[in-house]
Amino acid sequence: QVQLVESGGGLVQAGGSLRLSCAASGRTFSTYAMGWFRQAPGKERDFVAAISWSGNTYYADSVKGRFTISRDNAKNTVYLQMNSLKPEDTAVYYCASDRRSYYSASYSIKEYVYWGQGTQVTVSS
Repeated sequence: QVQLVESGGGLVQAGGSLRLSCAASGRTFSTYAMGWFRQAPGKERDFVAAISWSGNTYYADSVKGRFTISRDNAKNTVYLQMNSLKPEDTAVYYCASDRRSYYSASYSIKEYVYWGQGTQVTVSS
């Protein structure tokens, strides 16, 4: 059974940084793209960043230049380094695993089949 467990969320002041981690198990981690999404209260779950199985990265315009996604296949873990945080970054952050192996990462929520439980990120002004 595939499990994704996020950690690293918390409360931070605007301009600060956080690093989210997502530990995966139950699947050959290195062959699947991984993504980060976020959901603010009353809003839809939105794409944040993704990394392909080969390490290519993709970002939402709203976080480009501030967030960095990376993966460590030896640890079955994907990371999201978040710098220069803004109050509008406040949301529950979810990691997800693409349904397709050896495929480019996707912006579309429909391509992600396994999800973590989410971790809260709150940025105060």
